[in-house]
Amino acid sequence: MYQYYKGILIREGTEGIPSQQLRELYEKMGWCSPSMPQWQNEKFSIALRNSAWAFTVWDKEILAGMVRVVSDKVMVASLQDLMLLPEYRGKGLGQFLVKLCRQKLPDGNWSARTTPENYDFYIKCGFSMPDANNATMEYDGYILSKTRGDRK
Repeated sequence: MYQYYKGILIREGTEGIPSQQLRELYEKMGWCSPSMPQWQNEKFSIALRNSAWAFTVWDKEILAGMVRVVSDKVMVASLQDLMLLPEYRGKGLGQFLVKLCRQKLPDGNWSARTTPENYDFYIKCGFSMPDANNATMEYDGYILSKTRGDRK
């Protein structure tokens, strides 16, 4: 599935994304070292393929960001590797990616491990931080669904 958000292509799925482009994105984000051996590039593609859901952000041929979800697809899901290159931040793309992910399991319980500088972002996305000593943000879709009367 393809869709556009403010002129930027959002692609759902994991097929056909070159491992070198994934590695370059992780490097630009500072999440892997440029000195990491090239033969390890495949691990990025394997992790993406083994995800329950994934969305990638494309500006023409540039892989500008991505998010992947690890989930049992029934009860729980965890946002993994939500990243956008700096020049694509502050435009609502990150929140849109989280929204797309949560639509996959709207009444599920979601988590996201993050760093303090990103707490406000996740709170804007509906997550909470129940324990200030733990960097895990939570979105309790099941509890919200019960509160609305959708579940007993």
